[in-house]
Amino acid sequence: MLWLTVLAACAGCFLLKLAGWSVPRRWLDRPRLQRAAVLLPVPLLAALVVVQAFAGDRALVLDARAAGLAVGGALVLARAPFLLVVVAAAGTAAAVRALA
Repeated sequence: MLWLTVLAACAGCFLLKLAGWSVPRRWLDRPRLQRAAVLLPVPLLAALVVVQAFAGDRALVLDARAAGLAVGGALVLARAPFLLVVVAAAGTAAAVRALA
C-alpha cells in the first residue's frame, strides 16, 4: 500500500507539472502574474521554515530549533553573509540541545 501511495503521489506531481506546461503563453505574459511569480517563493520558503521549526505531533513545539531560527533571523536582518547565518543557526540549535 505504501508503494502505491508513493506512485500515486509521483503521478499527481507529474500531472500537475504537465498542467503547468499546458497553460497558454499569453496567460503567462501578464505583468500581474509575473510579479506574483517573482514574489511567491519568499513566503512559501518562510512558511516551510516556520512549519519545520515549530511543528510537533499536533502541537506547537518550542525547542532548540526555535533558538536557531531566532539567531538566523537576527543575522539575516543584520545582513550577515549566508554561510554565517546557516552556521550560527545550526551552532545555536546544537548548543541549546547540548545544554538541555
